[in-house]
Amino acid sequence: MAGLLMAYWGGPKPELKTFTVYSTAYTDKDGQLLRLSLAQDQRYRLYTPLQDISDKFIRATVMYEDQHYFQHGGVDVIALVRAFWATYISQQRRIGASTITMQVARLRWQIASNTVMGKVEQIFRAIQLTRHYTKQEVLESYLNLAPYGRNIEGIGAASLIYFNKKPHQLNLLEALTLAVVPQNPNRRTPDSAQGFATLSTARGNLFSRWLLSYPADAGQGKYFNLPLRVRGPEKLPFLAPHFVDYMAQQQSRWDSGYVTTTLDGLKQKHLEAIVTDYIATKSNLGISNAAVLLLNYKTMQIESMLGSADFLDHEISGQVNGVLAKRSPGSALKPFVYGLAMDEGLIHPMTLLRDSPARFGGFTPENYDKKFSGPILARDALIESRNVPAVQLQSQLRKQRFYGFLKRAGVTGLKQESHYGLALALGGGEVSMLELAQLYAMLANQGGFEKASGRVDDSEKKGTLSRLLSPEASYLVLNILKDNPAPDQIDFQRGSASHGQGLVLEDKGLVGEGRGRAGRSNDVAWKTGTSWAFRDAWAVGVSGDYVVAVWVGNFDGSGNDAFVGRTAAGPLLFAIVDALVPKAGWSAELDLWTPGLNVKQVAMCRHTGDLPGKHCPSTELSPFIPGVSPIKVSDVYRAVPVLNDTGERACEFDAAISTMKVYEFWRSDFQRIFRQAGISLKTPPAYSKDCSLDQKSRSGLLPVIRSPQTRLAYALQRGNGETVKVPLAAVVDPDVKKLFWFINDRFVGSSEPSHPFFWPAESGNHSVRVVDDSGRSASAYFKAFNIN
Repeated sequence: MAGLLMAYWGGPKPELKTFTVYSTAYTDKDGQLLRLSLAQDQRYRLYTPLQDISDKFIRATVMYEDQHYFQHGGVDVIALVRAFWATYISQQRRIGASTITMQVARLRWQIASNTVMGKVEQIFRAIQLTRHYTKQEVLESYLNLAPYGRNIEGIGAASLIYFNKKPHQLNLLEALTLAVVPQNPNRRTPDSAQGFATLSTARGNLFSRWLLSYPADAGQGKYFNLPLRVRGPEKLPFLAPHFVDYMAQQQSRWDSGYVTTTLDGLKQKHLEAIVTDYIATKSNLGISNAAVLLLNYKTMQIESMLGSADFLDHEISGQVNGVLAKRSPGSALKPFVYGLAMDEGLIHPMTLLRDSPARFGGFTPENYDKKFSGPILARDALIESRNVPAVQLQSQLRKQRFYGFLKRAGVTGLKQESHYGLALALGGGEVSMLELAQLYAMLANQGGFEKASGRVDDSEKKGTLSRLLSPEASYLVLNILKDNPAPDQIDFQRGSASHGQGLVLEDKGLVGEGRGRAGRSNDVAWKTGTSWAFRDAWAVGVSGDYVVAVWVGNFDGSGNDAFVGRTAAGPLLFAIVDALVPKAGWSAELDLWTPGLNVKQVAMCRHTGDLPGKHCPSTELSPFIPGVSPIKVSDVYRAVPVLNDTGERACEFDAAISTMKVYEFWRSDFQRIFRQAGISLKTPPAYSKDCSLDQKSRSGLLPVIRSPQTRLAYALQRGNGETVKVPLAAVVDPDVKKLFWFINDRFVGSSEPSHPFFWPAESGNHSVRVVDDSGRSASAYFKAFNIN
């Protein structure tokens, strides 16, 4: 026996906390309980430090369980002798003599203390605990392990479940109620009528003893006969389930206790009601599911998350979290291609782009409406979500490729870049709603990227923002998106669903004055997305301090013609913005502006997107980035001499026989696009036959070789004995009818401006020169090589 005692006394320090698992209590930012999770062993066990427990409860527990706790050495020898005599010698009745320390030993090592050997082990373990822990530490362990009825252990869980309070908030009545439960937890469960009646007797006896030590509390006796509101585990709240599950995925095994989240409980409730009503009004279109995220981009805190329309609806796979699911974003990623292009000096908001049939290797993008707009300003191409301009811009990115940009932004699960090619900007890859919202928050944060957080205490860990775009490009992109018109018709009225649970938000202070759909006072900088085969409808917007992201679709990937971003997700986005974004009068142009932003306004030629020459018919103010944006004077509108008698273009101006008239000198590539779009142009007349080649060459602009491209090396892969041909193409002034091509100063052929000339390629370094029929020329260099 002495050897056993020495073994226990000199043994290693046993672990009293991490030997078991615990629950986590998730609350919203205001402390409202969202969910108390079960520990992995299916028990409610919420670890609570001693300093966070009511002093009344601690004193009542010690008084009831072990009144000499602070005087003995872990084992009350006198009580043990008395219990042994009564139980085994006189056999009067079975008496327990376990101290609080002995009970901790029994709970820690799961000792069967109702046997003699079990009691002996319990005593030795109590001595071991006394050797390694203070009285306060052992008492804290007991209060976190003691049984409180049902599958509830520890005062943290018991207080929260039964009384919806933290342990330090317990009043005397509640403290005495719970203090008597561990002695007989199966019969004294507070949430059953029989159990409460049983514990009331024990509680009354304890209160009598309490008054002997604390007579000033005699006035509390009047409350002991009143009904006590007690809640059982089955009535615990189960709020914001997708969000709580998301938070739980980030918890470690030992990361337990109270987690104060960033969720705004009131906004979450309103969000759920808005989506429920929206789904009800759109069910006739086959719309049955949606996901929504409300992210405060200033704090990068998630304030509301709805992973599906109904967590408990198995028909829509409601437990899937659509905020985290990987889906095709459609065109919702296009704004970032435009931002990158602005940073590389490829475009500014009024740069004229081409929306016309184009082929990029084996990829031929089409627009949603199967039509082409022809020449289109960059801002309009982004708002109208034209595909060809976006692909063209993505193909021109050099400093930061779009794939690398997404990787830097934390988009996970991407395959190799070659798998997507130029379809990435059109939704060829998959992102989650959370990743997408973080990207739009990056725009609102002037290009600074940071991951979103769901915990209040994560704000203390905020680090340096990762710069993905310049503040200027981010500002310009959002100022384009603010002009994206709201859905043409929002026929969704909150409260119109058949269940009649309409929302009245104005009295909650969430809606600013005059915030009707017709008189919206906040800007909404937003973009839509529609994935291939109408599987996903997206709408993401920045307004006030928030990014709002909306997805409508089916988790099984089945398509529906109604799943179009603007018409399926857009109305829901604006309903949420109207209800939950409180800052009235927010302006993207003004509120996102910061001192030192290198953005200036300049008058642009309205139809060409360049600085106006003296013949530009109309101008418009537009922002640009000085030193970065590609600014040049427009050369489209030019005055040329026209013979009065024949209407031909004069060789030189002579006031006696000619008049200066303004015409549109669109380059040949734009002329072709205009023709395809059915737009007529005021083009200059042909030169008089009397004009010499020298006279013609002194006017107009030089050709620009578009193919071959100097930065590319052309692989000459021959198959079936065929010779690979390299296309030779250039853009020229509208008066050019013929182009003459030279390779290494050797004439190889001619072509019309609207068609390329195909040269049978040879391996090596080559110079290419083109001369138009007015004698103007341009040169370039390229390389071709054989593939063995």
